[in-house]
Amino acid sequence: MNLTLRIWRQSGPEDKGRMVTYKVDDVSPDMSFLEMLDVLNERLILAGEEPVAFDHDCREGICGMCGLMINGNAHGPQRGTTACQLHMRQFADGDTIDIEPWRARAFPVVKDLVVDRNAFDKIIAAGGYITAPTGSAPEAHSTPVAKANADAAFESAACIGCGACVAACPNGSGMLFTAAKVTQLSLLPQGQPERYTRVIGMVDAHDEAGFGGCTNAGECTVVCPKGIPLNTIGRLNRDYLAATRKGGGGNTPGS
Repeated sequence: MNLTLRIWRQSGPEDKGRMVTYKVDDVSPDMSFLEMLDVLNERLILAGEEPVAFDHDCREGICGMCGLMINGNAHGPQRGTTACQLHMRQFADGDTIDIEPWRARAFPVVKDLVVDRNAFDKIIAAGGYITAPTGSAPEAHSTPVAKANADAAFESAACIGCGACVAACPNGSGMLFTAAKVTQLSLLPQGQPERYTRVIGMVDAHDEAGFGGCTNAGECTVVCPKGIPLNTIGRLNRDYLAATRKGGGGNTPGS
C-alpha cells in the first residue's frame, strides 16, 4: 500500500503546531497502525529528520497509551479497537490519513501526537483508598455480590484510561472515565465506606482539571475501545446526587 500521511507536528507546548505531509510506500496491510508509524520514523531518522513523537507501550490494547485521532476518529475507524490494535487493512491503497493528538483543554500537547493525561491521574488520586481489613483473603462466598452488580463493576473496571472519550466529546468531558472509576467500586461491598466521599472528590477533581461538562452526547461510548456504556454516567449521577443530599442516600450496593 502507498499512503499519504498528514501528521500534526508540534515541537513543544508553546509551539503553534502544523500538519505536515509524508508519503509512505510499501505498507503491508497486516501491519498495525503503530508499526506503520514505526516505519515512517525509521525512514525519517535515516534521512536525518526528527521522528514523529507518539505514545505507546503494550501494543496489546491494554495500557491505553496509544491515543490518536485518525481521520477525525479517536483510535480510528474500527469500533472497539485501540490505535495499536488497528491494522492497515482498514485503509485502502492511495488513501490520505490525517493523524492528530487528542484535542481537549485538559490534555495539553507535549510534543507532536503526545498529550499530557496527568488530569486522569488527579481524578484517580481524588478517589483515595478503600477501607478494607488486611490479612488473609476472605472466603469467596462470605460476602455475596449480586451478579448484575458484579457484571456491571467488571464492565466499568475494563476502562483503560486512554482518553478517547474526552477526545470525542464535543465538550471535552471526561465523565465516562470518571464514571467508570467510580462505578467499579460503588457496586461492590469493599467500595461502600467511602462511596459518597469518593464520588464527590472525583467529580470535583474532574471539573478542576478543566474537563467540560457532560451533556449526554454519547460520542464517548461510540469510540470507547472497551465499550463502557453510557448508563455508567447515570450511575455516577445517582451516587453524586445521593452524596449531596443530607444522609447520603444509604450505603446499599447498587442502590
